[in-house]
Amino acid sequence: MRHTTRIELINQYDLVAVKLGVMNVEEVRRLTVTDALVDTGATGLCLPTSLIERLGLTPIKTVRARAATGIIDRILYSAVEFTILERTSLMQITDLPEGSPVLVGHMVLEHLDLCLDIKKGLIYNPAHDGEWITEIL
Repeated sequence: MRHTTRIELINQYDLVAVKLGVMNVEEVRRLTVTDALVDTGATGLCLPTSLIERLGLTPIKTVRARAATGIIDRILYSAVEFTILERTSLMQITDLPEGSPVLVGHMVLEHLDLCLDIKKGLIYNPAHDGEWITEIL
């Protein structure tokens, strides 16, 4: 069964620039994806290149990754602030080929203390009664 979620993404470098007083808050690059695919087979937060470009993210390095098709090279990009189900955090982005859906991987879910329920979709971890409990980083 396919589960999707809404995710808000903001360029973290832009937020820092606003705090430093070198950018106006209206200039911050952000976008909302209403149908990001919750993919427990994925690891992190992955975006197609067109969305990476719209957010103005900076390439950091090339990394080797395991995909369904085998070992591939992917580009790791600067961080975004992201919000899912009213929980917000930061994460670097991995690129995906154009036409791919936004992927929300298992590390994102673990970091936000969210679970994928086969019937309800993405939910707060029921073991924590809705409270956000996270590992010490």
